[in-house]
Amino acid sequence: MKKANNKNALRTFIKVLKYLKVYRIHFILSLIFTAISVALTLYVPVLVGEAIDLARGEGNVIFEGIEAILLKVIVAILITAVLQWLINVLNNRMTYGIVCNIRREAFKKIQKFPISYIDSHPSGEIVSRIISDAEQFSDGLLLGFTQFFNGIITILGTLIFMLTISPSITAIVVVVTPVSLFVAAFIAKKTYSMFKLQSEIRGEQTSLIDEMISGHKTVAAFGKEKDIQTEFDEINTRLSKSSLRAIFFSSTTNPVTRFLNGTVYALVALFGALLCISSGGAAISVGMLSSFLAYSTQYTKPFNEISGVITELQNALACAARVFEVIEEPLPDDVSDNAPTDIDPRGNIEFCDVSFSYTPEKPLIKGLNVSVSQGQKVAIVGPTGCGKTTLINLLMRFYDVRGGAITLDGTDVREINKVALRRSFGMVLQETWLCEGTIRDNIAFGKPDATDEEIVAAAKAAHAHSFIRRLPDGYNTVIGEDGGSLSQGQKQLLCISRVMLSLPEMLILDEATSSIDTRTEIRIGKAFTTMMKGRTSFIVAHRLSTIKESDMILVMKDGNVIEKGTHEELLAQKGFYFELYNSQFAKPDVNE
Repeated sequence: MKKANNKNALRTFIKVLKYLKVYRIHFILSLIFTAISVALTLYVPVLVGEAIDLARGEGNVIFEGIEAILLKVIVAILITAVLQWLINVLNNRMTYGIVCNIRREAFKKIQKFPISYIDSHPSGEIVSRIISDAEQFSDGLLLGFTQFFNGIITILGTLIFMLTISPSITAIVVVVTPVSLFVAAFIAKKTYSMFKLQSEIRGEQTSLIDEMISGHKTVAAFGKEKDIQTEFDEINTRLSKSSLRAIFFSSTTNPVTRFLNGTVYALVALFGALLCISSGGAAISVGMLSSFLAYSTQYTKPFNEISGVITELQNALACAARVFEVIEEPLPDDVSDNAPTDIDPRGNIEFCDVSFSYTPEKPLIKGLNVSVSQGQKVAIVGPTGCGKTTLINLLMRFYDVRGGAITLDGTDVREINKVALRRSFGMVLQETWLCEGTIRDNIAFGKPDATDEEIVAAAKAAHAHSFIRRLPDGYNTVIGEDGGSLSQGQKQLLCISRVMLSLPEMLILDEATSSIDTRTEIRIGKAFTTMMKGRTSFIVAHRLSTIKESDMILVMKDGNVIEKGTHEELLAQKGFYFELYNSQFAKPDVNE
C-alpha cells in the first residue's frame, strides 16, 4: 500500500512537470535569480566575519574597512530584495498558470463526458475536484516553487562556503543534518494517504452542501433539516478527524528537524570554539567562526523548510491526483467526432430493433421498432418509469443504444456528429435550466447573434413577453442561477422562448407546459402547432388532452411500445391507452 502511494505521488509529480514545459523560461529565470540571491545572501556572513576580524581589540578597530564592508552588505541586501520580488512574480505566474491550464483541461473534459458519467457521479464531488482540490494543489505547488528550489540551492551554496572555511567542522554538519531529511521523508510517506482521504471526504461534504442548497425548498417542505444536519455532522466529524490526523503527523516534522538542527548548531559552536582556542585563531578566527555559525544555521534552515514543503507537496499531489483522475477519465470511442458538423436533416427517424439498459442487469427497452416520417407529430405516453424520457435520451445521444440502431434520414445517429445532431433538435424539458445573466441572454442562448426584434418575437410567441415587460429592467433584467426568483412557470416560458427563437428542424417537448396555467397552455399549444408544422416533433406528456391531435401516439409500458396509432384508433382498441385516457377524464363515482 505504501509503495503504491509513493508510486502514485511520483506519477502525479511527473504529470505536473509536463505542464511546467510551457513555463520553462519562467522556471529557468527563477532558478538563475534564486542562485544569485542565495549567493549574495551567503556572501553577507563572510563580510560580517571580515568586519568582526577588523575589530581586533580596544583602540584597534579599522573603521574604514568596516565602512567599506557595510556598504557591500547594503548593496547585497538591496539586490537580493529585488531578486526575491522577481522570483515571487515568476513563481506566481508559473503556479497559477499551471493550475489554470489543469482546470481548463478538467472543465473541457467534463463537457465531453457522456451523460452516464454525470448521472453516476455527485455534482458536488466533481465541483470539489475542480475548485477545492485545484486550489489546494496551487497552494502546495507555490510553496514548492518558493521554498524547495531555494532550499536546495542554499544547502549547496552554504556547503561550498563552509568547506572553504573549515572542512573538518563542515564534516560534522554534513553527517548530522541529513537525518532531519530522512525523518521528513518517512513522515511524508505516512501522510500521503491521509491527505488523499481528507480530499475525498471534503468532496463528499461539498456534494452534500450542493444538494442541500439546490433542494433547500424540498428539504424544508418535508422537515428534513435535522436529518440533513445529522448527515452533515457525520461527514464533518470524519473530515475533522482525518484532517487532524493528517496535520498531526505532518506537523511532527518541524519539531523533530528543529531539534536535530539545534543539535548541529551546538556541536559546531563547541568544536569551532575549541579549535579557535587551541590554534590561537590560526585554524579559524573568531570572525570566521561567527560566519560558520551563520552558515550552519542557513544550512540547516532549508532542511526545516524542505521537510515542511514535502509534507505540503504530499497534500498538493494527493489533490492533484484527484483532478488528474477527471482529466484522464477514458471517453468512449466515438466515430462521429470526425464526422461533418454541417448536416441538413429532413426528419425521417427510425428505431430499428433498439435495446437499451442503464445497467446490464436491468434491461429497460428491448426490440423497439418505430418509424417516424418527416413532419410527423409523435406523442409518447405511458406510466412513470416506462422509458419515455429514455427514448428522448437515446434520440439525442445522451446515451447510446446497446443493441439495434436509431437512424436519421437513413444514417445511424452514432455516425452523425453529436454537436450537429443535437443542434438539429429544439428541446424543452420539464426541468428548466437558466443561467446567470439577463433575460435576453437566456432566450438567445442557442442563437447568440439574434436581434432584439427576433428575441421579442420569440418571447411573444411563447407568451413570455407580458411578464418580461413587467420585470424591473425588462429584457435586461439579470436573473440568478436557475432563474432566481422567477416562478417555475415563468422559467418554463423562457425555455420555450429559447426554442421558439432557434426553431431547429426537429422538436422535443418533454412535459414542456407542465408548470404553466391552463389558459396560457392553450395559447402556447397554438404557438406550438404553428411551430411544429413541417417539423418532426416528439411530445412526452402525462396530460393526454395535450396530444389528441398527434399524428402518432406511442404507448409505452415497461420499456416497450405496446400500442401505436392516432388518438381515435387507440380509443377504439380499448386497450392500455383507453384505460389511461379514461382514468384522467372519466367522471368520478359520487357513491364511492
